[in-house]
Amino acid sequence: MARYTDPVCKRCRREGMKLFLKASRCYSPKCPMDRDDRRKPPGMHGARKSKLSEYGVRLREKQKLKWFYGVLERQFRRYFTLASKSPENTGAVLLSILERRLDNVIHRLGFAPSRNSARQLVNGGHVMVNDVPTNIPSMILKPGDIVKVKSREKSLKLARSIKPESAERVPDFLEVIPGEIPEGRLTRLPDRGDIDPRITEIREQLIIEIAAR
Repeated sequence: MARYTDPVCKRCRREGMKLFLKASRCYSPKCPMDRDDRRKPPGMHGARKSKLSEYGVRLREKQKLKWFYGVLERQFRRYFTLASKSPENTGAVLLSILERRLDNVIHRLGFAPSRNSARQLVNGGHVMVNDVPTNIPSMILKPGDIVKVKSREKSLKLARSIKPESAERVPDFLEVIPGEIPEGRLTRLPDRGDIDPRITEIREQLIIEIAAR
């Protein structure tokens, strides 16, 4: 599987916005996006200002969305194909699919401080979906599916390591099931208003235009 091994803060600097890829660090003074001397795009020509072409504007929107959700190009293409087959608005359906990824659901339920740590939680075999162990972070959940952290000590310790400053309000399409073991349910399909508020300014129509080429 392809992996990005460079500093992830470069991605935020490239897009000129916080993508919240490093959990609590993104909320601390160490975040480069909060420092005027580090906000310029990476590379020796980062400080040079140049006007993006129409293609470049659309590409940057797509990259923002992919990096925010931790999706590879091949996965993105598969999600776009699924969304384009729906009679509903393609952009809204695409965002709904991304919100229903298992790693995103775990993060937004508050069981992991970031999507990256949620992927590690799933890859390590610490999560069950409908009482069936799974190690596929890209699994797309359906309404009624129940996500649960395994009851073993190591799994519970990892799930409870979330930092208070990075905790987000649980969205309306998810429900946390009370109990000692972290558990939650997808109650309905998310719509455009349910996407992560940190990426609400994304222009999905531009993404559809470049993906449809």
